[in-house]
Amino acid sequence: MVIQRPAPLAAARLLCAAIALTLPACSVYTLPGSQPPPPEPPASQPSPAPPAPPPAADPSPSPADPNAVAAYGPLLERAEAATARGDYEEALALLERAQRIDPDSADIYLAMARTHAARGDSARARATAERGLLYCSDSRQCAELRNYTH
Repeated sequence: MVIQRPAPLAAARLLCAAIALTLPACSVYTLPGSQPPPPEPPASQPSPAPPAPPPAADPSPSPADPNAVAAYGPLLERAEAATARGDYEEALALLERAQRIDPDSADIYLAMARTHAARGDSARARATAERGLLYCSDSRQCAELRNYTH
């Protein structure tokens, strides 16, 4: 007894036909307007109350955490010394470390702005000071940061 296999071309055609017939069943696309609108809610139910507004953000930054100041204070001192001797890269590296400890410290932004200004990069000094203005908590800090934004 000899078993005949279908020709490869016929098998390929059969496979293509089967795929072509099953692919439309997988589609989830519908034409716009082809579905009915959602049902209206019953009139007897009161409309839901609007969501409560989120609490207002406190516009004044919180005072610096004493533990954070104690942690980054020595880094600020070392950065100021590095800036004084003209080692701006070392100063900026120290200030970036301090900023990882307290990313919301206006004092760190002020020191960074001073360092950028000392190295002659007024654009970066201005951008850093503008960012620091978001976190200043007293008039002295704010005034010193504003000096770099002009």
